Amino acid sequence: MEFPFRLGIPQLFFFVFMISMGNAQDLQHDQRIYLSGKDAASAVLWDFKISDGKNAGIWTQLPVPSNWEMHGFGTLNYGHDHRDTNKLLGKEFGEYRLEFFAEKGWKGQTVNLVFDGSMTDTEVWVNGKSAGPIHQGGFYRFQFDISKLLSYGDTNLLEVTVRKVSDNESVNKAEREADFWIFGGIFRPVFLEVLPSFHFTRIAVDPRHDGNFSGLVLLNKVPKSSWLDIELIDPNSGQTVGEFQQSIDSDSVSFSHQFSTIRAWNPESPTLYNAIFRWMDEEGVLFEKSETIGFRSVALKEKDGLYINGVKVILKGVNRHSFYPTSGRALSDSNHVEDILLMKEMNMNAVRMSHYPPDEKFLELADSLGLFVLDEVTGLQDAYDELIGPKLIQETVLRDANHPSVILWNHGNEGGWNFENEPAFHQVDIQKRPVIYPWLLRNHIDTFHYPTYNSKEGRLDRGVDVFMPTELLHGLYVGGAGAGLGDFWTKYSGNPLFAGGFLWAFSDEAVKRADRSDSLDSDGNHAPDGILGPFREKEGSFYSIQSVFSPIQLDFLEEGISVGGKVNVTNHYLFSDLNTCQLRIEVLKIKGWQGTSVLSSNSISLPALRPGQSALVDLQLPDQWKEGDVLKITAVGIHGEKLTTWAKPLREPKEGIRRYFNSNEIEIYPIKVRESTADVQVEVDGKLFFFGKKSGNLELVKVGRRFFYLSQNPKLEGVKLEPTKVSWKKIKDGSIEIHSSFQDQLGDIIWTVLPNAQLKMEASISQIPTPSKELLGVGFHFPDSLIVKADLITDGPYRVWKNRREGVGFGLWGKKYNDTQTGYSLEDLQYPEFKGYYSNFHAAKLITHEGEIEIKTETPGIFLSLFKPKYPAESTFGVMPTQTESDLSFLYDIPAMGTKFHLGAEMGPVQNESPERRIQPLILWFNFR
Repeated sequence: MEFPFRLGIPQLFFFVFMISMGNAQDLQHDQRIYLSGKDAASAVLWDFKISDGKNAGIWTQLPVPSNWEMHGFGTLNYGHDHRDTNKLLGKEFGEYRLEFFAEKGWKGQTVNLVFDGSMTDTEVWVNGKSAGPIHQGGFYRFQFDISKLLSYGDTNLLEVTVRKVSDNESVNKAEREADFWIFGGIFRPVFLEVLPSFHFTRIAVDPRHDGNFSGLVLLNKVPKSSWLDIELIDPNSGQTVGEFQQSIDSDSVSFSHQFSTIRAWNPESPTLYNAIFRWMDEEGVLFEKSETIGFRSVALKEKDGLYINGVKVILKGVNRHSFYPTSGRALSDSNHVEDILLMKEMNMNAVRMSHYPPDEKFLELADSLGLFVLDEVTGLQDAYDELIGPKLIQETVLRDANHPSVILWNHGNEGGWNFENEPAFHQVDIQKRPVIYPWLLRNHIDTFHYPTYNSKEGRLDRGVDVFMPTELLHGLYVGGAGAGLGDFWTKYSGNPLFAGGFLWAFSDEAVKRADRSDSLDSDGNHAPDGILGPFREKEGSFYSIQSVFSPIQLDFLEEGISVGGKVNVTNHYLFSDLNTCQLRIEVLKIKGWQGTSVLSSNSISLPALRPGQSALVDLQLPDQWKEGDVLKITAVGIHGEKLTTWAKPLREPKEGIRRYFNSNEIEIYPIKVRESTADVQVEVDGKLFFFGKKSGNLELVKVGRRFFYLSQNPKLEGVKLEPTKVSWKKIKDGSIEIHSSFQDQLGDIIWTVLPNAQLKMEASISQIPTPSKELLGVGFHFPDSLIVKADLITDGPYRVWKNRREGVGFGLWGKKYNDTQTGYSLEDLQYPEFKGYYSNFHAAKLITHEGEIEIKTETPGIFLSLFKPKYPAESTFGVMPTQTESDLSFLYDIPAMGTKFHLGAEMGPVQNESPERRIQPLILWFNFR
């Protein structure tokens, strides 16, 4: 029963009473009766008092489930705070009270009181009597049999004390001093489980992809002459797939049966079944319970790979905290749905639960929506001891083992391991899933964190073990986890030992702090590591990951104008062929700054390529496709969903800008030249251009009474050279040339003012000696305070890095000015970011408070640097690549982005360096309005 609104105590009595009366006579099924909300969105108010910190010492009310810090109680800490003697550490405890009604019909049955998660040491009393031992460990389901403590047909008092700091030091080390936010409180649901006198105490299943269905059922007692009846139902059709019986001769019943017509579960086709378990005797059904199951198999083959359903897999995954800015670790069902759909939108097929088991609802959704799950027992750099560890491992497995989405158990993280506790997994997991150790090479799988492209350890290059980094490409600030992914994935996927990887991390973990005027706090650079913002805002890496992880990949024969009528298509699905997939194809025409139009559109079906196969596919382009400017192709997946989009220019800039703007300006104006000791002033058609005599650089432009403060940086970007010789002259067509050359005639820049009022710049700098062409180019200064927006004909709409070129497409993009600092300006994240590098630059129009500045290029392969993003205050060197000195720059190459731990130079192949190639002259055209 879901409560669609928050309930007070009288309403709760009524609802619980009605639920109980409706089920009191049904003694063949278990009942789940929520005392709290089913999730954070439906939380129920309980009486509450906090011992210390904010709002201490008074009885009030608190929603359950919730973290008390998110409602103005106690003290909020990040795990690293224990290292800082100046930080106040929250050591408070919370007291909860709730009255609830126990039905008369429950007497003689078993009533369990179940907590799905409480941080951390939790002591429970019912009607003043202890319900059982204190539970330690904050992320796990635990329960008490309170059958003998209840007053049936009457109101009962539940009292709970939750201590934020554990009496068990290993719990504190593993959980309370970890590298994440530290919360307190009952943050997951609390419910009563009412079981009839005959019931199952556990159902454990092992449904294999070949139809073999085995398992274990534990009974609370054993009557004479009873048996187990198991029926498998297809929930889509409601039809019975098969049914079989198993005799009972003890309280532990093993079974095995072969089904011949099942469909296997996998993330691409997450087929589920209902298995109905009936405990029967000659009188009929004693007890009945349904389990949702999926038929799938897991095998980790030494020195080979990870196999699911007999198929070697590559996991495309991400690390996900259970977290939301306004509710901490107490989440709603819609939070889980949103996160999984975003992962699926990025074409991910897997998620690592970092660093604790998730909500039960998340696993149910992973089962039904299709997502591999690495389920993790906590231990972040410190481990549970041998007393508490096995207990918490078993609580994890007992709750989660039947979910087909759970394929691996993670035992701690980055040193948070206690090898002595590993047998606890195998004692209760009848599927015998592999147990891995994130960051460690153990149990035949190497999960090393944050390898560089050419890792000195030679983990994959020279290793013989299955390689699957459980943390990869740390996404601090603008790194975003997409930078370098294409290079890594291309390299790693070519090695048969590669089993996938998990990006760090899904979203920025920034808390909305009631104690700081509702500002968002990511604890410096400890928690803003997300592909997504704290409220799931999409930044550029979202789309680069989507492109790299797309299960349909296109290999264009050549970039640019040679894009033709055919592309090579490769199937990167694990289990599905492409016979239901399509490519949607559009040919677009760019109509200047007015917009784009569709010249043609069509969809083609793809051939039935099996996973790993490739084929050359005819795009069936119409005859007029060459009249277009952009070829846009969208891959459509097996369920009709958009996978990713590519958009390529059909012509190089010199031809493109003529066609986009249909420029036929032939009107000629007289040109006037005035020379002073400091500058050369050239006037034509009411436009006045100022060029400095020392460097020959454009210094200022005046149009009518308006000034445009666009000034050329006299130094070249990337080499710090200034011109040594400057001259000007009038040429035959009446144009004025300002010529500046560099030392020893290594290069020159020529500005030309034409009689049609156009302004042209040509920079021939191919002879400039430089070890790298990175950031080599010409730059301009312009105050960004004057910018309103920009229209760009480039790859977009997101900015790029040298090692993050995927996920953008060529076209006309309108961009409003913003100063977003990804992962940092959390209160005002505006995407796409405005400032940064843009590839495939053809033209730009800057709309300023003084007018419009239009800039076009004739040179292919140029990058636009559109102002300089600010680096957040606590950036590491890896996420602070070299920037231009100028505000607007036109460059032959741009830098790579690194990570929190590694520089950009470590995050890509050698060939990612600037190739030795002849640099064409940089030609720019300017117009001011």
